[in-house]
Amino acid sequence: MTTETFEFQVEARQLLQLMIHSVYSNKDVFLRELVSNASDALDKLRLEKLRDDALDADVSDLHIEIDVDKEARTLTVRDNGVGMSYDEVGQLIGTIAKSGTATLLKELKEAKDAAGAEGLIGQFGVGFYSAFMVADEVTLVTRRAGEGQGTRWSSRGEATYTLETVDDAPQGTSVTLHLKPADPENQLHDYTSPWTIREIVKRYSDFITWPIRMVPEAGEGDSAPEPETLNSMKALWARSREEVSDDEYHELYKHISHDWREPLETIRLQAEGTFEYQALLFVPSHAPHDLFTRDFRRGVQLYVKRVFIMDDCEALLPPYLRFVKGVVDAQDLSLNVSREILQQDRHIRMMQRRLTKKVLSTVKEFMTKDADRYATFWREFGTVLKEGLVTDSENRDAILAVASFETTHADDEPTTLARYVERMKDGQEDIYYLTGESRQSIENSPHMEAFRDKGIEVLLLTDAVDEVWVDAVGEYEGRKLRSVAKGEIDLDAKGEEQAGEEREKQAEEFAGLLGWMRERLDEDIKEVRLSTRLTVSPACVVSDAHDLTPALENMYRAMGQEVPRTKRILELNPGHPLVKGLNQAYQEREDRTELEESAELLHTLAVLAEGGQPKDPAKFVKLVSDRLERTL
Repeated sequence: MTTETFEFQVEARQLLQLMIHSVYSNKDVFLRELVSNASDALDKLRLEKLRDDALDADVSDLHIEIDVDKEARTLTVRDNGVGMSYDEVGQLIGTIAKSGTATLLKELKEAKDAAGAEGLIGQFGVGFYSAFMVADEVTLVTRRAGEGQGTRWSSRGEATYTLETVDDAPQGTSVTLHLKPADPENQLHDYTSPWTIREIVKRYSDFITWPIRMVPEAGEGDSAPEPETLNSMKALWARSREEVSDDEYHELYKHISHDWREPLETIRLQAEGTFEYQALLFVPSHAPHDLFTRDFRRGVQLYVKRVFIMDDCEALLPPYLRFVKGVVDAQDLSLNVSREILQQDRHIRMMQRRLTKKVLSTVKEFMTKDADRYATFWREFGTVLKEGLVTDSENRDAILAVASFETTHADDEPTTLARYVERMKDGQEDIYYLTGESRQSIENSPHMEAFRDKGIEVLLLTDAVDEVWVDAVGEYEGRKLRSVAKGEIDLDAKGEEQAGEEREKQAEEFAGLLGWMRERLDEDIKEVRLSTRLTVSPACVVSDAHDLTPALENMYRAMGQEVPRTKRILELNPGHPLVKGLNQAYQEREDRTELEESAELLHTLAVLAEGGQPKDPAKFVKLVSDRLERTL
């Protein structure tokens, strides 16, 4: 046996040091890498044996074995898979990223965080070297199935590595790590602890197809203890629906979500062809308390060939489906794909589109086949689902189809846009809505008076996101979505000549007052006009058709985006006694000092009526107090 010593290239040496000291934030993943490599070796041997029955290889008990020696502080991961030849060891293990090392090194140095760097390592296929995060020295012994001679590779992760041939190597590969001392502060655990090994395997490799066995410490007596199988090998998503009970699905959901209640629905999906994957998704029965917080952990678990990759893979579902939990198992992804790489991966985008459509079609089934489950779903997740109307134009129609809204048509029965359109009055061209903090505040709004008087249905939108999506969507089946608090509203039937003549007469009668009030309230409003939407209240404030509403302005400011203050329009009810009296006083009095106070009070009352706040509360209180005093 001859031992040859080889030097790593300068770039490869730098790369190895980066990996050891700064790439992986979670050092436990070294075991995931070694187990995954062993699983691949077993898969390859099974395939080669199928292709070549004459191959001299034992496939009777393919497995992965983990052996720890506390005294020597070593951990060994071995498999009886396909193994490697001397040349393959030199090519696959002896060099780091034999092509593109310089590029990889440059990108690693530019990576902004450890997660990004870890993903780049995986992209170049050198996760084996993560072993040096926890070991001072790594020794690999391997023999390719069908060959008689084995190979030993050894390195301390510094400048050199050695290669030698060995005669007594078993079929497969064993990797022995001479472990560093445990250092909990740097997340370097005691990897000779059976409990630690069990926990890591359970977390990352529970669904590996092959048994992962741990050799227990020798006890008293001569008989060798039986190895313990650490993984369940039960990938529920890979088994047919008939083989899995609802209880098993529910237990998996509870394990993934840490939710003690059963899910509302279990969704299975299997894609075959050029890109294969399986998915098992769960719709919870209630919204988590932190669903709308910045720190909410969204995404589903991602596996690659039953190897756990990441807990919260955000790239697989859009943010508005962040409540969905589950597992996606892809067959053709790298084991170390980072979140950044996933966002750009074509296959991931394909999966996201299909998973999204599947979830939305499931909600559609709730709506059409199970009213109770739909009601539960919409109560818990309707608000977050409506975010997709703003962010996901591709699925906007599908989201609108499953969305429902409170309406003046019924007190306790939300309506869909389709049903609203069916009930529209003859001659009505638009879908009307009003946003506000609560149903009660909207129904009491002065903007609703004419609509209530004429029996025209209005959608009552009380979620913060409603302020945004109605503008983003704009219309439904060719009918515009119109706020009853924006622009001019004309609810009189077309061709009513008498109504038109009456408005012209009123406009002429109130022209002087409107112009005078416009000048006096110039700081706060941009126009004063007569209203067609008021029947009871003396005045209301409305936004121009394309202006931001006050609620939307406040929302942007809360998010740190400064927006200019928008002046609004004051509308007066020409039939109200207060407005008539104001107009008469304007025409009769030359001293209009008190009239200016009345105009200011009228404007502030209109702001209060829609739930706003006075610009100067102290001044408003003083004006009201003075007026009350003079009436006594």
